Amino acid sequence: MKLSGKSRMYAGSIELARDLLMNTPLPPDGRYIKDLPVVKHLTRLELNTPVTFFCGENGAGKSTLIEAIAVACGFNPEGGSRNMDFSTRQSVSPLAAFLHISHGLKRPKDGYFLRAESFYNVATEIEALDAEPAAAPKLIESYGGVSLHEMSHGESFFALMKNRFFGKGLYILDEPEAALSPSRVMAMLVLIDELVKNESQFIISTHSPILLSCHDSTVFELRDDGIFETPYKETMTFRTMKNFLDAPERTLKYLLSDEDSDQNI
Repeated sequence: MKLSGKSRMYAGSIELARDLLMNTPLPPDGRYIKDLPVVKHLTRLELNTPVTFFCGENGAGKSTLIEAIAVACGFNPEGGSRNMDFSTRQSVSPLAAFLHISHGLKRPKDGYFLRAESFYNVATEIEALDAEPAAAPKLIESYGGVSLHEMSHGESFFALMKNRFFGKGLYILDEPEAALSPSRVMAMLVLIDELVKNESQFIISTHSPILLSCHDSTVFELRDDGIFETPYKETMTFRTMKNFLDAPERTLKYLLSDEDSDQNI
């Protein structure tokens, strides 16, 4: 049976028990989440399309939310597949404990959490696991057969998506464009489209207006005054980039002038 619409989603909605969170004492290094705009405004979000984006300014809570979604879905906070269980630093936020992710009618056959800032740790863990005697093929074979540490940061990201994402999976990506050139980001769009056609779902935080153009997607913009489903051309991410590219000299003159230099474009 081929499923369509919302029934295709492996993760159907995200719901935050905000009242419980606000009334629960948290450790000192976790209290900051109560002040994040995303926590102040999140109640329930429906994931109705194969690709969901979260965009917004730094400090809005995108990466904290993406990490919490990944942890609530059973992934390691530092990234990797559900089978990876390692930790290099205890820095996970407590937000996942207050999130409920509703699951669809089908279970994913594959899954991965890509966290740009800690993918180096994932690559190191792969090498450590492959160094242990085992009858099974080495893990690196499913990443293209070449050590991820022997590639540039961007090449390793692309190798991950091209070789390790098998399809029929749930893929949660935190700023995957971080190490990629614009042309590689466009190539990533092609890979996402191919994987969606192979019954995959993506949940992505991004600052990339190129990624936000992905069709069959929903964009949630995180702002100080709320969380808004927004056409990608109306997001501040797109508009800021467009304003600059339309008139870079004028924009630079405005930014670098002494007068009004602290105002937003």
